[in-house]
Amino acid sequence: MTTSIEMGVTVNPSVAHAELIATFKRAEADAAHKFGLIQAAAHKGPKAIQAATETAAKAAKRRDSYAKKLEVLGVNPKDLATQPAA
Repeated sequence: MTTSIEMGVTVNPSVAHAELIATFKRAEADAAHKFGLIQAAAHKGPKAIQAATETAAKAAKRRDSYAKKLEVLGVNPKDLATQPAA
């Protein structure tokens, strides 16, 4: 999914912040989900574990990339961190 920020479109700064925050939250949730898949793949063997680990690492890299962009805008990503469901 390409956002207006990624396409280089000039938008209102508050809209840009909101889009980036939403993208970060999606990436954060995706990374958490992918790390959970590593445990699910554990009983399927080493190749499944390796694939799940690589996928989780890519998701974490995307999340961290969005976190850096937020920090540049003066938003602390740790303040946006979603709490795991109890």
